[in-house]
Amino acid sequence: MTDTVSAPPAAIARKGRVRSFVARLNLTTWIGLAIITSLVLLAVFAPVFATHAPSRQNIMDPLIGPGGDYLLGTDQFGRDIWSRLLFGARYSLTIGVSAILLAMVVGTLIGMIAGYLGGRIDIIFMQVMDVVLAFPALILGLALVAMLGATLTNIIIAIAFTATPAFARIARAGVIAQRDREYVQACQAMGFSGPRILFRHITPAIMPEVMVMASLWMATAVRTEASLAFIGLGLAPPTPTWGGMVRDGFDNILSAAHLALIPSMAILVLVLAFNLIGDGLRDAIDPRLKDTG
Repeated sequence: MTDTVSAPPAAIARKGRVRSFVARLNLTTWIGLAIITSLVLLAVFAPVFATHAPSRQNIMDPLIGPGGDYLLGTDQFGRDIWSRLLFGARYSLTIGVSAILLAMVVGTLIGMIAGYLGGRIDIIFMQVMDVVLAFPALILGLALVAMLGATLTNIIIAIAFTATPAFARIARAGVIAQRDREYVQACQAMGFSGPRILFRHITPAIMPEVMVMASLWMATAVRTEASLAFIGLGLAPPTPTWGGMVRDGFDNILSAAHLALIPSMAILVLVLAFNLIGDGLRDAIDPRLKDTG
């Protein structure tokens, strides 16, 4: 009773909004969250669940099918596919999440500044973003990785660079929609500084749309990383990555199709999970989209 009375009205209203938002999440969102949570746990505890060392070669057991001592079989070098799949999840999740978080921070900041200040700054910033958007994401990522080198950090930077304009555009649109609202004008009349209005008052209003964009772009980041690895611009062997496993399995697609199909299915499940979360968040933020989508 005392906690309820002493709690600030803003805090109570915030809790009510959070509960209302969670209540609007549909079943597909929870399915996506369950899949992502399961994959994260498998990746974090990969040494526990793995049955063999991911890079250990056994020349006596090449191209073994699923079952027996090897749950999902072995590749052409006798390496355990199940173990490599678990450790490969670490890289796919790390690259996907890190790249999009970086793109979200940088792109949202650019879009917010451009939208709030307007004028020449808006024109310059958005024209730069349009130039980046003119290139297909995969082609641009390929060029950047080829120039920078195929390291974990460089792959994250390359994918983040391709995703930044999308966040800049959605943040700019949100700020433009909010900057003429009455609460912003009231803040200006009270003498609040521009940065305070922008980051303390406008940012919370545009973050839901940015978060939906982030969840959807994480799926794109996973696909881009897998594509780069497939064409030989991923992490260097013997580091296990899902895209690299698909590439290795493609050489034996006729004699051992499971080598390529298993990591391909893993990529499919991860991308599907991110898309389910993104669609669910979009519907929860604006339920009217259910009728139009």
